[in-house]
Amino acid sequence: MTDYFEVHERDGAARVGELRLSSPVTTPALVDDVLEDAGSLWSEDRGIPAGDESRLTVLPHRAFPGGTAEEVQESFAVDSPDVEYPSVAVVSSESVESQGTDAYALSNVQSVMGHGAALVEAVVAVREAIPADTALLFSGVATPRNVALLAYAGVDLFDETAAVVKGTEGRYLTTDEAYFLEDLDELPCSCPACQQPREEFTREDCADHNVNALESELAIVRRRIRDGRLRDYVEGQARHDQWLTAAMRELDSQWGYLEERTPILRDSQIDAASADTLRRVEIQRFADRVTTRYRNRFKNPLVLVPCSAAKPYSESQSHRQFHDAIQWRAHLVSMTSPIGVVPQELETTYPAQHYDTVVTGRWSEDEKRFVSTVLQRYLERNDYPEIIAHVPEDGYRDIVERVEDRLDLDITYTVADHPTDDESLATLSQALSGELKYSKREREHNTVRAIADYLLGDGAGDDLFEDIQTTSRYPKIQVRDGEDTQLATMVPQYGTLSFTLAGARQWLESDAPTKRVEIDGFVPHGSVLAPGVVDADVDIRVGDEVVVEGPKAFAVGRAEMFGREMAESTRGVASEIRHVEEK
Repeated sequence: MTDYFEVHERDGAARVGELRLSSPVTTPALVDDVLEDAGSLWSEDRGIPAGDESRLTVLPHRAFPGGTAEEVQESFAVDSPDVEYPSVAVVSSESVESQGTDAYALSNVQSVMGHGAALVEAVVAVREAIPADTALLFSGVATPRNVALLAYAGVDLFDETAAVVKGTEGRYLTTDEAYFLEDLDELPCSCPACQQPREEFTREDCADHNVNALESELAIVRRRIRDGRLRDYVEGQARHDQWLTAAMRELDSQWGYLEERTPILRDSQIDAASADTLRRVEIQRFADRVTTRYRNRFKNPLVLVPCSAAKPYSESQSHRQFHDAIQWRAHLVSMTSPIGVVPQELETTYPAQHYDTVVTGRWSEDEKRFVSTVLQRYLERNDYPEIIAHVPEDGYRDIVERVEDRLDLDITYTVADHPTDDESLATLSQALSGELKYSKREREHNTVRAIADYLLGDGAGDDLFEDIQTTSRYPKIQVRDGEDTQLATMVPQYGTLSFTLAGARQWLESDAPTKRVEIDGFVPHGSVLAPGVVDADVDIRVGDEVVVEGPKAFAVGRAEMFGREMAESTRGVASEIRHVEEK
């Protein structure tokens, strides 16, 4: 826990924070100007330094390089003193423990750079062991090419060392390459250090340029975090170095680490431009919840259709044509890359209406494999009296046929040439001849319950909304109980539910999994700050609906931190409050 570091914005493991010195520093950032090292205890004994709030002081330490024997680390371990100023403890990822400081510097950082798995293992080990509201410092390794990936992994603080050293060695750094200075005919940069003729550009100038390039890259990273778009940037940036691509993919495999820190909703759009997008937490989480929490409640046949460029799908011209042919006689499920399958009730739920993908008309084998796996899991969980595939030949039909063979199904195909041509639509309508329509009431009730399942857990929709009525028009559905008390409202921007106090109480009284934040003896207004949190459920994610309760208040709102972060942090907004009642 810390008094001198506060997180303001989150994008997965990456954060925009504030190093609360007398002159605050916005992170991720270079901290050379404010960092003071009290020195190593290997060379001599050192007293506790007289730090102050203008500097970030690295406390006396013994640094262990990678591979140091465990017994050696245990024998020479240093307990950081309790000081009243901003401080840094030096730790090894192989034996890290919380030291009560504001930041932690990784001593074995040099040994993990250049190796994707080692880097990710080290970052995850440290971040899981230290409090969530403390900063992580990587010294001597940051370059314009790697700093975006390092920030994405969860590193907050850097220094100029690597950039300066490479510059004095005659290496000119950019975001995609490290050039030998003698190989450059011109300077591909317009920073202040590069505003001179190439023949007058010295190695000292090269070092200045490298630092400028690093600072510029960090500014881009901070902007991307604020926009919730850092992952899109990293997918492109990591391509410039194979080990960075490996690190990004290794990080994707750390599901628990990234999923805990990734919001369940956000305003930003996902750009699906590469196969790596399929591995994103938001994509994998949606596929997992659809295939483990969602349950079809309609008794009608299933119609599989292609997605559309317009979001939500139901507002697109093609899907309007599908609806005209189906006439509510079947349950509509869209197939799409990179999302997988999207039941009609979840078409607005993040990220189903928050992505854009490259449209070529050709599916990669990775896409086919992913979508077919999701479709198979979906059909194994949900029973239908009949399955109709209203999909084109390329890609879509191949995926459906793979699943048809695996599950030994008998699927009807209704597309002759194109899904929206007259013959195909007529065939689709004829295939549903004799099927009864389901009502608007059934459609809206099932939508509300499906969203509750998705957000809260398998079966939550029935547990929480067994006897309800719905008002207003889709997608702004209001949920009321049998006595006309409003319980929740559907939020079309994210496809989620916003509870009232009555709805929160019904949630607690139901068997649906709850997300609770326990607070101290005060009545929150507007927000709950982290120091006021006594405890929080560990499965809370940023964006989750939460019930907030303490000795003096009962409230409902939306989480701004993940659960463990709420319980550990001493600064920052833990939850926004929508409704509150004093006890």
